[in-house]
Amino acid sequence: MLSIIQAAGWPIWFLLLCSIIGLALIIERAFSLRSAKIIDLRLRDQAYELAQQPTLLPEQIQRLNQGSPLGQLYASLLENRHAAEATRRQAAEEIGSTIHFQLNRYLPALGTVAVVAPLLGLFGTVVGMIEIFSAYSPQGSDPTLLANGIAMALYNTGFGILIAVPALVFHRYYRSRADYLLNSLEIESSRFNRFIDQVA
Repeated sequence: MLSIIQAAGWPIWFLLLCSIIGLALIIERAFSLRSAKIIDLRLRDQAYELAQQPTLLPEQIQRLNQGSPLGQLYASLLENRHAAEATRRQAAEEIGSTIHFQLNRYLPALGTVAVVAPLLGLFGTVVGMIEIFSAYSPQGSDPTLLANGIAMALYNTGFGILIAVPALVFHRYYRSRADYLLNSLEIESSRFNRFIDQVA
């Protein structure tokens, strides 16, 4: 591996940094977008029980609010359970916008990695081509310098593509995953809002 990095030349360090950032973002989103963390269905029974109680303690709502994004929605609706249905819906939408930001956090950065990596690979290719032309002279070319330039060009191109493909795949996957979780949260929120109307 070290020999490949040496053959790829100094432009490869930009690609290695890009790959580290991309891998860190992929791992972070894998943990952050787990269903059990976003939609903790264990809170559902607790929230429905609280909705049927005549009075609620602030500690009960606070405990629910700290559970998960689903708990935040439940807590918001319970805090406004005596308000009009439109007011409850607006409060839930405000919490939903915050959750939307949390779920899509770092996804633009991952998309940027997918776009930048091939460009950095192309940059390394250009540097390699410069090395090739620098090695040429009318008296004759140094085969070692030519080989180094070709290796630099090809390795950087390959690494750029190798980094960009997984970054793009995971970016698309996590974006669709975030949309799915947001849709599930919206459905749970609407159901709970209707239930509050029934018990009010």
